[in-house]
Amino acid sequence: MMLNVLRTVRWYRWLLGMFVLAGAVLVVARHWDDQLLFWLHQQRATAATQAASVWLPGYRAVVEGKALEGLAKGETSGLTYNPASDTLFTVTGRDPELAELSLTGEVLRRIPLSGFSNPEGVEVIDGGRLAIIDERQRTLTAISLTDETQRIDSRDYPSYDLGFADAGNKGFEGIAWDPLHQRVLLGKERGPLGLFSLRLPGTDGYSPQGAVEPLPVGNLFVRDISSLTYDARTDHTLVLSDESRLLLEVDAQGEPVSFISLIGGLNGLHDGIKQAEGVTMDAAGSIYIIGEPNLLYVFSKAQPVVLPKTPVKVGLSTD
Repeated sequence: MMLNVLRTVRWYRWLLGMFVLAGAVLVVARHWDDQLLFWLHQQRATAATQAASVWLPGYRAVVEGKALEGLAKGETSGLTYNPASDTLFTVTGRDPELAELSLTGEVLRRIPLSGFSNPEGVEVIDGGRLAIIDERQRTLTAISLTDETQRIDSRDYPSYDLGFADAGNKGFEGIAWDPLHQRVLLGKERGPLGLFSLRLPGTDGYSPQGAVEPLPVGNLFVRDISSLTYDARTDHTLVLSDESRLLLEVDAQGEPVSFISLIGGLNGLHDGIKQAEGVTMDAAGSIYIIGEPNLLYVFSKAQPVVLPKTPVKVGLSTD
């Protein structure tokens, strides 16, 4: 009798496992199906469409897996470009830090972060300030930074509640600054996945309630959102997906425009980007992606990026 019961339990467990596996396969297959259909659509894009967009298929990796020496392994998340200093900024999670990088991937300085639990995104916003989003605390903190800054405490700066109190570890990871519409763009990782906007004090359209507003999105065919960056030249947003291993361009209505895969063997990548955590674009249009464990990738259009041999560090605006 006991033997029969055990066999029945094992059979039910096996059946349940098959259902779970089948569901996972269907989800992955659906996204691959959508990617294939859009890839076919992408092949028919006119020259005018390409010229009016970032047009990711025109990019190729020119720097692949540059190690960011001196940072905690596997901890970087988020990436932003600062035009005032011509440098990059990223944040680390387990031991929260803000790190400034040269365009070639050298670590220029590291600034400890206090009062942050799980910083997942960083972005240069209006007035040269830096905005850091903490996924676990569900907050955005706008900070000021100078060449003399030694430590940053979130309690010294204004923070904004992003909502979704039950999001857990599926909150906001992507952040970008939209100077045309004077707003912060936010990407929620999943559950639900989506794009949102937030207006800060002193910007057009600011509301004292400070609530995040959902933005329209089409079929993004991605399983998560790990980072965002905004291109003011086209009014388009780049959406980075770690789990889908792709970079997607969407227009102002949230509709897909172009994409590239981050899998090895495609778009100039030999090994691929296994865990893409941050994306940004510089003034020349070069795209930078940071992936774990602390690796920098650079994508260029038409020709390789000419990178300075000796980076010059300039502090952020203190206005």
